[in-house]
Amino acid sequence: MRRGEQPPWIVSDGLWQRVEPLLPQIERRQRYPGRRRIPDRQVLCGILFVLYTAIPWEFLPQELGFGSGMTCWRRLAEWHAAGVWQRLHEVLLAELHAAGKLDWSKAVIDASHVRALKGGPKPVRARSTAPGPARNTM
Repeated sequence: MRRGEQPPWIVSDGLWQRVEPLLPQIERRQRYPGRRRIPDRQVLCGILFVLYTAIPWEFLPQELGFGSGMTCWRRLAEWHAAGVWQRLHEVLLAELHAAGKLDWSKAVIDASHVRALKGGPKPVRARSTAPGPARNTM
């Protein structure tokens, strides 16, 4: 990182303007409100920190102010279930396409994104390399 440059896990204002409208709004209970939720932007920074550094969720440093690793993990799962990441992907693709910055001639489709309906041949069972069946140890 260069001097004066923000770390990659800090969410810029431009990115936050795209992400914030996609996030589900959770209303606080009136009767038993409980503890206030950590703001979504801070949690997103925590999620990006964990993904960028590849540390386990439980090792997210509390000193950063992003909440606990479990909070970030739960919010990530909550946003995934709400379809936030799919919609963000679609919004960013639409923006890039409108700006003419996508080269579809270099697009790749694989089975992780498109289901193979017919599938390939079924793998055969692996043959044993042992000379015979294993002895019974009883």
